[in-house]
Amino acid sequence: MKRRGSPLLAVASLLVAAVAVAATRPHYGGTLHLSMRAAPASLDPNQPDWTTSRNVFSLIFDTLVTLDDQGRPLPSLATTWQAESGNLRWKFFLRRGITFPEGRPLTPDIVAVSLRAANPSWKVFSTDDAVIIERDSPAPDLPAELALLRNAIAERDAGKIAGTGPFVIAQWDPGRKLVLAARDDYWAGRPFLDSIEIEMGRNFREQMVSFDLGKTQVIEVAPEQARRVATAGDRVETSAPIELLALVFSGDPRSAADSKQRDALSLSIDRRLLNSVVLQNGGEPAGGLLPNWMTGYGFLFPVDVNLTRAQQVRAEIPETTVWNLGFDANDPIERVLAERIVLNARDAGLRLQLATGPADVRLVRVPLASLDARVALAQLTATLGFPPAKNDANSLDDLYAAENALLKSQRVIPLLHLRAACAVSKSVKNWTRVRDEAWRLPDVWLAAERP
Repeated sequence: MKRRGSPLLAVASLLVAAVAVAATRPHYGGTLHLSMRAAPASLDPNQPDWTTSRNVFSLIFDTLVTLDDQGRPLPSLATTWQAESGNLRWKFFLRRGITFPEGRPLTPDIVAVSLRAANPSWKVFSTDDAVIIERDSPAPDLPAELALLRNAIAERDAGKIAGTGPFVIAQWDPGRKLVLAARDDYWAGRPFLDSIEIEMGRNFREQMVSFDLGKTQVIEVAPEQARRVATAGDRVETSAPIELLALVFSGDPRSAADSKQRDALSLSIDRRLLNSVVLQNGGEPAGGLLPNWMTGYGFLFPVDVNLTRAQQVRAEIPETTVWNLGFDANDPIERVLAERIVLNARDAGLRLQLATGPADVRLVRVPLASLDARVALAQLTATLGFPPAKNDANSLDDLYAAENALLKSQRVIPLLHLRAACAVSKSVKNWTRVRDEAWRLPDVWLAAERP
């Protein structure tokens, strides 16, 4: 006898399946609430500290080119491009039909004006359907450079600024709060969210309190707290090690003794202990400026402490200088790191003292600006105030040589590469894990409220 299922059971199964599909199907609507430490006073991406707010700028502005997770250029406002004259002259063909929020079309003239404002040394010309950029030296990485948010295309008029991005400014309280509304006419498709509200200038503790109370759905998490927050049951998304923590000197070594003292300091620092104990494995020990996952050669730069060798180098110095070690007094973890570095140096016979004012050497944190290694190194060099690294060629050997030259200058001692982390509410769907700390909010949607 052939067995048959119950009709009621079949209907129930269909209802369960339908509910499961409805729970996972993206839908439009809702407001996403986020908070962040940065407190920008302007929404113009052309500002010195643009890296701290680039996630905000990416919601309002587009760039000619974007990068995928491997750092490879992809079309955005520009559909294609071509290099001429040994990478001295580039031509970028613009996508048609792009508009600003009030319906004004994006033109090559607007693009050229925007790029000239961000890069006064560039020669930028417009044609009927393209923009031409001429550089004084070969620029093989220009497409990746144009993916930087500082090169986002903006229209500036009478103190107002507009972009072609997926969201438009609805409310702006400088440094405190930003409300964005989704654009129905966005060229890449309307975002799923209706709006985004971003609270700015909030420290990690304030963000966590807001998250625990359900007032915020996405917050930043300190690297050293990421594991604890995840253990507590919250969803934590982490990037690859994307922020450099380093000691930066105020100038070049002034003597052979100064040079040896810097060598001894680098050898004395226990980077692995800083990472495992102070940062709770929130990063990776760093001997180079760029992380190994980005270059593949980072392992060639030593990271292990060598106290014996540090003491030997110290013994070769007739008299050491007392150095003032500066750090961000508003960042509790930087104080702890600085105190550990002082103790490491003391074990090697060196003299460091903490200072919140003028300093001989400073503990700094610098986000890597790009997933393209050459562009990241160039931007890092500029941020630290070093002379530009010579890196006109397009080979890994040349990149290594440029980075190694910066390290041999003894202006900087890399310590760690830190991960960026954020806590994400369970109601937030389709949050994409990426190597950098970028938000991919146009594709994010919110789960429907249960009745």
